[in-house]
Formats: sequence, C-alpha cells, structure tokens
Amino acid sequence: MKKLIIALALGAVSFSASAADVKRGEELTKKYNCASCHGADFNKPIDPSYPKLAGQHADYIAHALNAYKRGGDQANGRSNPIMAGFAKPLSNQDMIDIGAYLHSLPSQLVVSK
Repeated sequence: MKKLIIALALGAVSFSASAADVKRGEELTKKYNCASCHGADFNKPIDPSYPKLAGQHADYIAHALNAYKRGGDQANGRSNPIMAGFAKPLSNQDMIDIGAYLHSLPSQLVVSK
C-alpha cells in the first residue's frame, strides 16, 4: 500500500539513475542557466539560501524538480515561482539527466563536522 501511495504521489515516475545521460544533463543545466543562481561549479550559489547542487543525490534532484513542476498547491509540490518556471518544460527524462549530471560533480557538501 505504501508503495502505491508513493507511486501515485510521484505521478508513477521512475527516477532510475541507470537510464540517466550525464552529458545531456550538463547540456540542460547550460540551456536553463542553472549556474546563474547555483554558481558556476554548483557549489557556490549567489545567495546563501539557495542550495548547493554539486554532488547532491540524483534522485533527490529529480524529485525536487518534479515537485517544483507540480507547484505548491499540489500534493508534495514546492512553491517557488522561479524554479517552477524552469521546471515546467522539463520532461521526466530531463529531470533524471540533470540529477545525474549534478550528482557527478565534485561536491563541497558536508554530512557532519
């Protein structure tokens, strides 16, 4: 039952990294100019409230983009007009590829100090 609820919440989208195209993900981040807010290396965003994306889990990125695409007034959606605008035209495969690319980058993320 829990798997069914999760599948319904995600729109039955599978975010399998095995089918991801890292090179295409890189092209998409350039096309949508993700670095303009998240920093050239995706480790130094222009605002401290923006997340560092380099090294982030690929499935997390894909799920987050899908949530922005759904919008804040939908179940499990996220409300941010800028990110929603970028996420709306993305296909499920685009989100998977972007997640794979960002995951492949060297990261400054820290689990604990």
